[in-house]
Amino acid sequence: MPLTGIRVVDLTRILAGPFCTGMLADMGADVIKVETPGIGDPLRQQGAIRDGLSWYFAGFNRNKRSLSLNLRHEEGRAVLARLIAQSDVLVENFRPGVLAQMGFAEARLRELKPDLVYCNISGFGTTGPYRERPSFDFIAQAMSGFMSVTGMPDGPPLRAGPPLADLVAGLHGALGICAALVRRGHSGRGDPVFETVGASLNNGLISLLSFLAANYFATGEEPLRTGNDHAIVAPYGMFRTKDGEVALAPSQEQSYQRLVDALGLAELRADPRFATNDLRVRHRAAINAAVEAQLLNETTDYWIDTLNAAGVPCGRVMGLAEVFADPQVVDQQMVVEQEHPGHGTVRMLGFPIKFGEAPCQLRRPTPEVGADTDAILAALGYTAADIAALRAAGAV
Repeated sequence: MPLTGIRVVDLTRILAGPFCTGMLADMGADVIKVETPGIGDPLRQQGAIRDGLSWYFAGFNRNKRSLSLNLRHEEGRAVLARLIAQSDVLVENFRPGVLAQMGFAEARLRELKPDLVYCNISGFGTTGPYRERPSFDFIAQAMSGFMSVTGMPDGPPLRAGPPLADLVAGLHGALGICAALVRRGHSGRGDPVFETVGASLNNGLISLLSFLAANYFATGEEPLRTGNDHAIVAPYGMFRTKDGEVALAPSQEQSYQRLVDALGLAELRADPRFATNDLRVRHRAAINAAVEAQLLNETTDYWIDTLNAAGVPCGRVMGLAEVFADPQVVDQQMVVEQEHPGHGTVRMLGFPIKFGEAPCQLRRPTPEVGADTDAILAALGYTAADIAALRAAGAV
């Protein structure tokens, strides 16, 4: 697998950080999740819990090992220092400055591991006036402008369903870490290369504003909420059929012309209101009404087959039961099952990136809190007596 041989110290919890390190683990990294003894990551107690296991937690923490470590204890911090010195990557999502308060400021990290890749995932970044503020997905969606462009035209700003801010920040963290590892291996420098990687919920969502930001920069006009419509393309969106809905995305002129032919609406070409995309956007309500009136005559299955045959980008609006049974989703192994020794068969999402030569795979089930503590400590050079003493002192 791509990251086999890379060791990651994971000090993260909840979602953004574990999603980041989970991707690294799925790509083969040896991720050691450091958790508070007897408590663990709070996400262990959230979401749907079956037989004592949070499946929400399991999906982000498979393929990892768990080390229980009391970072409030001096000896616990000494263990962490030894672990960092023998690792390649450190990931944490404390508020900026918290790790330094524990005795692990950047200067100390450089001493421990001169070529360490150090990643911090935060709400707003490690600098700036908001650097010490806590943040969550909902806050980031509000403050990034994301909610201002999400929702129906005549309704209030809305939050996107999945926790996009956390997931994007985690994805950016993983991307930055991989880039830093490549740089470390190809720096051409004789001395070690220490690299810091910063990802944040706010930056992540702002980076997704894409054409909305570009239009604002060009015109100075605040974008309007467009619901399921596209701000600069028409017809485009969700339309009713005889028995359901279909999503249409003819984003190029050629696709629009194919849509007209597939729907049997050649008369639209003669209507001057629809001669160009800009005109169609201006007369969106009229062209949407014409398209939907035709779609209402047949079933969703009929239109999916007809439009796909014509080369028109389209899709069924599906619920999760349909999604996970869809033959394309099954083929891409986006739903996987793993046997957990203490909790039976666990279903979870598959890894979305497909490697040809080194495919990602499920190597180990989600660990219980501290399940790998003794093995990890032994590999770090601690004897059985040392481990017993650490446990008696409350350090592990």
